[in-house]
Amino acid sequence: MRKIRGVIRFTLFFVLTIGLYSLWALAVLFIPNKIYWRQIIFKLWAKGFARIANMNVEIIGSAPNPPFFLVCNHLSYVDIPALRYVAEGIFVAKGEIRGWFLAGRIVRDMGNIFINRQKNRDIPRAGQEIIEHLDAGEGVMIFPEGTSTKGEDVLPFNSSFLEFAARTDLPVSYCSISYKTPAGEIPASEAVCWWDETVFINHMVRMFSVKEFTAVINFGDAPVANPNRKKLAQELHEKVKEKFTPVS
Repeated sequence: MRKIRGVIRFTLFFVLTIGLYSLWALAVLFIPNKIYWRQIIFKLWAKGFARIANMNVEIIGSAPNPPFFLVCNHLSYVDIPALRYVAEGIFVAKGEIRGWFLAGRIVRDMGNIFINRQKNRDIPRAGQEIIEHLDAGEGVMIFPEGTSTKGEDVLPFNSSFLEFAARTDLPVSYCSISYKTPAGEIPASEAVCWWDETVFINHMVRMFSVKEFTAVINFGDAPVANPNRKKLAQELHEKVKEKFTPVS
């Protein structure tokens, strides 16, 4: 029964994604405010994911209003719809996603920014793109750990991701994200967090097989600014870690 539920939900999610992307691609030819339309589609996608996965979202504090630059710890691809469910913005994604069949194009067309973490010279380019999106009135979210984890702790933040923020004295908002599943279910550290070598689609089916789960998003009270990127990264890491609840 669990496997059947996972396959059915995965299929529904695939249909939702293709359907919304097709709607966006058709209407964008006629709608003048493309950013506004893109944000509507992105929001509908996040809400659709939450409904299909039966994901509850528990919010502590208040999400910042765009434009904003927000950092968060990283546990799974589920972080994307969970955060987008409550915050109006786009994401900085790892460059490998650009080459994924179909998904790469969808991620790109939704305005998300790719960054090659193996090439330091690509970071200033991504920083300039972030500034352009902020100037256009959009929120931008990034995961400065640089990888997803099992949710036992928050890894140190990569300060190079924050170079442009330190250089421009940009206030950086922050939040933590965690997950929990009901008693008797697969633990969230296995069902939701994607940290091992499990194939992406296989993990998605396992995640969708869980009857329900909860994403807990804890927003910080005030943005942080510091002209020193290493000190900025350290302070943000400490604040996110204070908000973070380990995944069990």
